[in-house]
Amino acid sequence: MSLLLATVFVASALTGCALMDLARDCEGTDAQVEEMAALDILGSRPEEARVARGFEEVDAGCWSDSGDVVLSAERTYAYPGTRAEVAAHYRAAAQQDGWSPDPDALPDDLSFVKKTMSLQIVFLTAELLAEEGHGSRPDFSTGAGYSISVESYA
Repeated sequence: MSLLLATVFVASALTGCALMDLARDCEGTDAQVEEMAALDILGSRPEEARVARGFEEVDAGCWSDSGDVVLSAERTYAYPGTRAEVAAHYRAAAQQDGWSPDPDALPDDLSFVKKTMSLQIVFLTAELLAEEGHGSRPDFSTGAGYSISVESYA
């Protein structure tokens, strides 16, 4: 038994990981998830955008992987206009809400950062919706369907 404990201790020291880090999970993050789901930026949208059918609630939660605990919140909208109009809206709304363009993002990405949070707007395609189990969606067949999501490490 002492050989096993010694091996675990040496392995954790060599990898730079503490056993406690590997055991971290989402316990106790409910209040943080609720705060993230209530962020004003998630409710910001171009005037004619509407919450997409089947996405009425903010999809918020927590997940953990290899010791990292990530909080997230996402809204999905259907907009009858263009992607360029959506992009212009969120560039202005993000700046007004204190978000800065993500310096690590590609030039065409709609990615922003604020403190320890990251914000991303992703335009939806039929393939992406099918991948996520949402099948065929006629409400996204014209205009610009998109999701806006915020993530942060706990």
